[in-house]
Amino acid sequence: MVNKPLKRRAFIRGIGAGTLAASLAACTASPTKTTTNKGFQRPFSRKPMVAPKISANNIVTEIVGHRPYRPEGFVVRSEAFGNKTLVHNYGHGGGGISLSWGSSALAVNEVANSETKEAAIIGCGVMGLTTARLLQEAGWKVTLYTKAMPRFTTSQVAGGEWGPYSVHDPLVSSSTFKTQLQQAAKIAHSTFAKMVGKDYGIQWKELYTAGDTEPDGEGPFRQYYPYTHVYGPEQHPFPTDYCTSSATMLVETTTFLRRLVTDIRLSGGEFIIRDFKDKDDIHSLVEPIVFNCTGLGSRALFNDEGIMPAKGQLVLLPPDPAVDYLTVGGGSDVLYMFSRNDYMILGGTFKLNDWTTKPDPVETARIVSESQAFFSTL
Repeated sequence: MVNKPLKRRAFIRGIGAGTLAASLAACTASPTKTTTNKGFQRPFSRKPMVAPKISANNIVTEIVGHRPYRPEGFVVRSEAFGNKTLVHNYGHGGGGISLSWGSSALAVNEVANSETKEAAIIGCGVMGLTTARLLQEAGWKVTLYTKAMPRFTTSQVAGGEWGPYSVHDPLVSSSTFKTQLQQAAKIAHSTFAKMVGKDYGIQWKELYTAGDTEPDGEGPFRQYYPYTHVYGPEQHPFPTDYCTSSATMLVETTTFLRRLVTDIRLSGGEFIIRDFKDKDDIHSLVEPIVFNCTGLGSRALFNDEGIMPAKGQLVLLPPDPAVDYLTVGGGSDVLYMFSRNDYMILGGTFKLNDWTTKPDPVETARIVSESQAFFSTL
C-alpha cells in the first residue's frame, strides 16, 4: 500500500494515532480554492499534465491488505533457538517494499560469519524473497516455507512507491531503531536504483504531495528524492495551498515479486507450502539457520503482541499511460493515486488494528469521489 507530521507525504510520516489524525486534517483539500494548470512547468517530466480518468464505472476490483505495523519499528535480530539460530526480519508497516533490500541485508548480516550456508526462510512476502536472494548471492542454499505463494501476500497488493514511511511511531521507537531505519533505507534505495528497468518493474516517476500546511522541505529521507521543490498557494495545479514535487521510484509489485520468485528458483531455491502452527513446528526443520519473515504471522508464531495490522484499501482502475505521475494527499483521509503499467491505483486507508478483510463500500465511494475532486482542476 503506501507508506507522513506533514512533511513530504501529507499523511503518515510518523504514525501515531494522534499524529495521523492531525496530518490527515492538515492535508484536506478545500473545494473553495482556485488553482490553475496554465503555465505550470513540471520539474521532472516534460509531458503535459493530464487528469486521470476516474469513475466508479471503471473499477476493476477493490483490494484489502494488512500492513504488519509495530509502533516500535520493525524487528531485525538473531537469537538462539534450541540447536538453531533464528533471525527475525518482520514488522515493516507501510514501508515493506521500500525497505526490503535494506532490512534483509541487515538480517543476513546477522549470520554473515556462520560456517553453515544453509537456511530456511519462513514466509515469502517481499522480506522472505529479498532475504532469499541476498543469501543466494552470498553462496547459501535456501528453502522457503510458506502457507501461500507471493501473489497471495500483502506485498502483492502494495502500491509500490518508494518511501520508507508509516513504519513506526517516532514517539515510541528508540534512537537505536531510528539509526537502523536509516541504514535499511540507504541500502534499499541504492539497491532499487541499480535495478531500475522493465525486468523488475521499477521506474522513476514524478510525485506530487499536496496539503494545506506548509512543509518544511526537509525530512529524514530527503536525500533520496531529487527534483524536490515546494510550491505555495496558486503556484501549482492542485486544490490545496501547498504542493511538494519530487522524483521517486515506483515498484510495480506484481512484476517485481514474480521476477524474484523466478530468480530464486533459477538459483536452486525451493518453495514448500507449509503452515507453521507454533514454534515447535520450526524446530522440526532440518536447516540450522531460520529466518522469520512472517510479518503479521509473528504475532501468533512468536508471541509478538506489539505487532498489529494497518488495514489498507485500494481501488484498481485500468492503466492510463497518459498519466505519468503520482500524487499523495488532498483528501479527508489517506488519499493517493499511483499510475502504474498494470493498474491505476487509488488509495486508501491506514486503519490500525483493523483485521477485517473485505473492502468497505463507504471507503471506496470516498476514495473515488475525493480523487475526482482532487483532479478536477486539471
